[in-house]
Amino acid sequence: MTRTATTVTGIAAIVLAGATLAAPAQAQYRQKISDNPALCDAGAGPAVRVTIKGVRESRGTIRVQSYRATDADWLEKGRWLNRLEARAKAGTMSFCMPVPAPGSYGIAVRHDINGNGKTDILADGGGMSNNPSINIFNLGKPNYKKVAFQVGSGVESITVMMRYR
Repeated sequence: MTRTATTVTGIAAIVLAGATLAAPAQAQYRQKISDNPALCDAGAGPAVRVTIKGVRESRGTIRVQSYRATDADWLEKGRWLNRLEARAKAGTMSFCMPVPAPGSYGIAVRHDINGNGKTDILADGGGMSNNPSINIFNLGKPNYKKVAFQVGSGVESITVMMRYR
């Protein structure tokens, strides 16, 4: 092999190795998962037991998404870590949301009442970890510091209160 061919081959190997290392970082976002209550059993974790109170109707879909509690990630499109979806049940619902590691997280919940996959401001409901107030000035996107909670190596429990128009 010539010196140029060896250099090109070496550079290609470095680029491929970098792409391989970058893949897991991308894979950490946008994981669609099913509810697995066993992930919130004693001794399990890190995970969040999310109790949602005040679900208005037993129709449509409840979506629960976890985010890192950072300015760069909180409620940014495509920056959610895990997403659970289930048929809505009026009253109280509970889910187990695994998180990748101990750290600071935020949870967002949406009730898509008609199940069309779109946010219908006049009908759909929503809520967030720590139940921050939502007003015309923050348009439903409170600062990540208001929704942040810490998860250690075990299971953290939170309650999200649903809000509707």
